[in-house]
Amino acid sequence: MPYCDVGTQQATADAHLNNGIKIFYRTYGQGPTKVLLIIGLAGTHDSWGPQIKGMTGTTMPNEDETGTSDWSSCRDDNESGGGIEVCAFDNRGMGRSSVPTRKSDYTTKIMAKDAIALLDHLGWKKAHVFGHSMGAMIACKLAAMVPDRVLSLALLNVTGGGFQCFPKFDRQTFSIAYRFLKAKTPEQRAAVDLDTHYSKEYLEEYVGTDKRRTILYQQYVKGISATGMQSSYGFEGQVNACWTHKMTRTEIDLIRSAGFLISVIHGRYDIIAQIYYARRLAERLHPVARMVDLHGGHLVSHERTEEVNQALFDLIKASEVKMSPHDWTNFPKSNPLWTEKRELYFRSTREEAQNQLELKLPPYILMLNNPFFFNLQVVIDNKILDERSQRKSECGLLDEACLCGHVCSVGVL
Repeated sequence: MPYCDVGTQQATADAHLNNGIKIFYRTYGQGPTKVLLIIGLAGTHDSWGPQIKGMTGTTMPNEDETGTSDWSSCRDDNESGGGIEVCAFDNRGMGRSSVPTRKSDYTTKIMAKDAIALLDHLGWKKAHVFGHSMGAMIACKLAAMVPDRVLSLALLNVTGGGFQCFPKFDRQTFSIAYRFLKAKTPEQRAAVDLDTHYSKEYLEEYVGTDKRRTILYQQYVKGISATGMQSSYGFEGQVNACWTHKMTRTEIDLIRSAGFLISVIHGRYDIIAQIYYARRLAERLHPVARMVDLHGGHLVSHERTEEVNQALFDLIKASEVKMSPHDWTNFPKSNPLWTEKRELYFRSTREEAQNQLELKLPPYILMLNNPFFFNLQVVIDNKILDERSQRKSECGLLDEACLCGHVCSVGVL
C-alpha cells in the first residue's frame, strides 16, 4: 500500500513530532501536469472520484498493476500538457492514514505540512492544488506556506474557519447536526450525510424508477461500511482543525502576490459552508480569484460534476497559458478606497475599533450582541438595520467578527 511517512519527509525542527504519522495516498493517470486533491472533514481520498475520472479518464489507481486506464476518455484540454497525474489522499484522522489521539495534533497548518511532505515524497516540485471544505482550508495554508510550489488553487465549498463553519441557524440544520452527532452506524451516518451533502431538490429527483436519495443511500452505506466509521479521535481532531483555522492578512497577501490563479467554487444551497463566506474569501483574494457559483449543495463536486470539472479544467488551462489575473477574475476592478478601508477589519477590542472610527471612518459600527449571531445588527447613524438583508444588498465589506462579544469589527457601507 502507498504511504508517505511524514516524519522522514520533513526537514524541520518539529519533524520529530510527526514520527510515525503515515499518510495513505493514491495516484491516478499519467502526465506532466500534476494535481493534488485534498479532501474535507470525515472524507477519504475516493470522495474525489468524479474529479479523478474527469481529469484522468480512470478511477483505477496507478498502484493497481492489473488496472487499465481509458485514456481515450480524457479531455482534449490536456493535449497541450500531455496528460494529468492526480494524487488524492486520506487526511490524518481518517481512512487508512494515521489517527493521532491529541486534538492539538490537528490544525490546518499541520495538515498542510502533511500535504507538503506528500509532494516531497512524490517528487512533485509544483502542482495544481484543489481542496474541498476543510481540505480547501488546508490548501489555503499550503499555498501561503509554499506559494512557489502551487501552480493554481481551487477552493471548493470553503469558509474561513471558526464561526464561519456554523451552519445556517434553522430547524433543518439543527436537526441535521443533532443526527450527525448521534450517528453510530453506517446506516445512520449515510442518512444524515445525504442531507448534509446535497440539495433537497437533487435528492428528490428520479433516476429511473427510484429517487436519487434511495440510490445514494445504498452507495453511502456500502462505502462507509468498507472504510469504517471515523474514530472519535479523528473526528474531534479534524473539527478542531476547522474551528481553529484562520487566514491572516499576511497569508492572504502572500497568496495574492504569488502569481497563480484561483477558483472559488461553491454550491449556493450549501447549508454547512455558506456561500457568503466563500464569496468574501474570493473578494479578499482579488484580483487573482474567480467565483464559480453553482446550483448545488455542500458536495457540489458530485452534484454538479460536469460544471465543477469544467471549472477545474478552465483553471488548469488558464494557468498553462499564463492568463492575466484581470482577465481571469469575474469580480469588478478593485477600488483603492474600498481596499484601504477593508484593511481596518477584525478589531479585537472596543477601544481600537472606536479609534479607527474616529480616525478613518464614519460612525458605522458592527455590533455583536450574541456570539452565535442571532442578534447581529448594523448601527448606522443611530438607525438599526436588519443585518441579513443589509449585508446581502449593500454591505459587501463587512468582514469577520470575533466571538468575544465586543464591538470588534468596523465596516463601510
